Amino acid sequence: MTTPAPHTKAVDAPEVAAYWAERRHYLERIRKVPEIRQRFWREVAIYFLRRLLWSFGFFPVFIAFWVPFVLASFNPVVMAADLIPLLEDFVNSNPEVQATTITTLVTAWASIGFFFLVFDFVLTPFKSPYEYEADVYMRSWEQLNHDQLPDKV
Repeated sequence: MTTPAPHTKAVDAPEVAAYWAERRHYLERIRKVPEIRQRFWREVAIYFLRRLLWSFGFFPVFIAFWVPFVLASFNPVVMAADLIPLLEDFVNSNPEVQATTITTLVTAWASIGFFFLVFDFVLTPFKSPYEYEADVYMRSWEQLNHDQLPDKV
């Protein structure tokens, strides 16, 4: 048998509904503001560009250089000595082998990029400027209506 905590106040549904109704109405109003709409689309573009650059630019390049560097015991001379014969073999091979090697590298690059892109979208969701504006507005709305709201909304 559990007893309620002595200092908790019951949350009334009309008060919570008033909060969310006010938030919804405010979001409807600010969606019509051109400056915020422009900022929203700019932030969407920056968000996608950042995710793509991290996923297809940084991570595949980092892995392509870090893994051989670790395998060479962090010695660039050993790494170069191991890679130079591979590069010579690539240059001296026939065009079909070169095409296969390039296709394999592009496939590896894309698979690493898509792998990190999926997890990047999951781990860093988009933060809408509309939601930020609504949060700021609702904080001030809560202060104005403080005596009418429950302790935790």
